[in-house]
Amino acid sequence: MAQPCYHPSIEGAQHGAKSLAEFLAYAKKSGAAGAQPSNFMIQNDKGGFKTAKEIKQAFEKAKLKLDGISAHCPFWVHTTAWTGSPTIRPFTPADVAKKAPEQIEKWAEDYLLKLMDLCAELGVKIIPMFWGVAFGWEMATGYPWGFWKGADYDLLAEGKERFVTKTAKLRAHANKLGLYLAHEIHGGTVAMTADDFNMIVAACDGDKCLAVNADPSHCWEGEDWETRFRKVGARVYACHVKNFVIRKGLPVRMMAPNWPDRAMQFVDIPSGDLSMSRYAECLINIGYPQRYCQVMGTKTAPLVVEAESAYRDLDATSANGIVYVRDNLCFPLAAGSFEDGMGA
Repeated sequence: MAQPCYHPSIEGAQHGAKSLAEFLAYAKKSGAAGAQPSNFMIQNDKGGFKTAKEIKQAFEKAKLKLDGISAHCPFWVHTTAWTGSPTIRPFTPADVAKKAPEQIEKWAEDYLLKLMDLCAELGVKIIPMFWGVAFGWEMATGYPWGFWKGADYDLLAEGKERFVTKTAKLRAHANKLGLYLAHEIHGGTVAMTADDFNMIVAACDGDKCLAVNADPSHCWEGEDWETRFRKVGARVYACHVKNFVIRKGLPVRMMAPNWPDRAMQFVDIPSGDLSMSRYAECLINIGYPQRYCQVMGTKTAPLVVEAESAYRDLDATSANGIVYVRDNLCFPLAAGSFEDGMGA
């Protein structure tokens, strides 16, 4: 029988209360073959990172593949600090959070440069992440009003220039190390749609390191996941598996801090509105597993579970997602068309 091109994995950011060892033990017990810890899980108690040897030993002990390191939070800090937003504080040390925006940005840049060095040493060449609010909060609303450009300002043009400038050092270092920075196209980030992402790639002269982390659970405002990921297909180097539901009769954009009150809700993978099987097939069609395996030197690519729920226990939700991926999405690939043998 043909071998699967996928293996079940899990994202660590939502499980930040666990240490690296605890997270890996949980992932293994839940049925994962690999794991993607967050940057916080690989920090040491001195403000730096664990050594590559320590991280490798932890994965060897757990008998899991190291599928990447989730770095969404520090990248968010880096490209959002200039706005002075308090949303970066949960992801910065207390003493750093009190500093001026340009100092926080510099801290984040230094942190990310060191993280990239560690990833290169570990052989992790694909870093799932997302860039912050480089275009400003006005444009991050995505609201189609007419105040993005005036006689003495152009928020779109300024945002493109700001992104190119602020990310230049990080992109150069990633290219030097042969790394791919896989942006999760996501509301409120620098690229909220496939067209947004292609725009920043063009602004950076097609920079090779600008990649995509596919996640279908952020496609709920007109651009469905297949449209989105086919537009950026050649740059999809990472993925998350996540599902959602849209509650009818409620506005998607509303100031409701309590998750159960919101129109869009992340849910367990089996029962959401999206077909995860069709998503896994689309990823094969656009070349994600082939691309990942070639870059990482592996035989299979991870389907990284990031299941969340407004009602279910987080560990139980993720464990359920891992089992679903393992039993339903890691299927053997067809060797050819089903038509090939007809009439033979």
